[in-house]
Amino acid sequence: MAKPIVLIHGAWLTPRSWENFEQFFRARGHEVFLPEWPRKADGVEAQRRDPSKLAGLGIKEIVDHHDAFIRQLPEPPFIIGHSFGGLFTQILLDRGLGAAGVAMDPGPPKGILNLPPAALVSAAPVLLHPSKWGGIIELSLKQFTRGFVTNWSPEDAKNAYERYAVPETGRILFQAGTANFKPESEATVNFKNPSRAPLLVTGGSKDLTVPAALSRSIYKKYKQGTARTDYVEFDRPHLLMAGKGWEEVAESVASWLDSVGAPSTAARAEATVGL
Repeated sequence: MAKPIVLIHGAWLTPRSWENFEQFFRARGHEVFLPEWPRKADGVEAQRRDPSKLAGLGIKEIVDHHDAFIRQLPEPPFIIGHSFGGLFTQILLDRGLGAAGVAMDPGPPKGILNLPPAALVSAAPVLLHPSKWGGIIELSLKQFTRGFVTNWSPEDAKNAYERYAVPETGRILFQAGTANFKPESEATVNFKNPSRAPLLVTGGSKDLTVPAALSRSIYKKYKQGTARTDYVEFDRPHLLMAGKGWEEVAESVASWLDSVGAPSTAARAEATVGL
């Protein structure tokens, strides 16, 4: 029986961003869960109409919400998170949850010091404007295109913006952007946690929100510990689970998940996938 899968979306998105992955993994026999973040309205259109409840929503509240959801499942699931969802996945695994986790082009936990300029640009709308720290941030089509679908055609980028983009809480960007300066940051994980479940980190060579260099830095930080950690990189922008070619990403993630718990293939996977 295939393990259940919990998909955690990223900032400025909703569970709809997982529509391709949901169908893909259901077809492979997995029960797939797509819990929404707390305080978010039901669906893209509803969230756009009234995002007011998001004001002040922070990392801990979101992670605790997913923690409670996962603990009520009958068995530990595979946890797959994208962007900020990838950061949440790392925190949940560090708490001892999940049979394995995939952090797709993830937000960085505290301790990643060499943040590339492109990543700082993505957080600039919040960090440079204190009024946004506890407020709500909306992305223009131009900002969404640059951050999520960099190399897509203008028509495809506009279609993705209309289908997926929603306003977002600014607090999580402030918390992540200042994590290295806070002793008790909400974005803290133990990179050397020996009991953490296996983790796959992905990077995107066309990603301007979480550049591949940042994903590689996260992977290398985890490799200082003993828990299994692997890395794979795709020639894709930030919204790597949508648009032309998403199947390559899904197949790669599925292949890695298949290898989890199989010692004879684990070493081989690390040799071919890891750096």
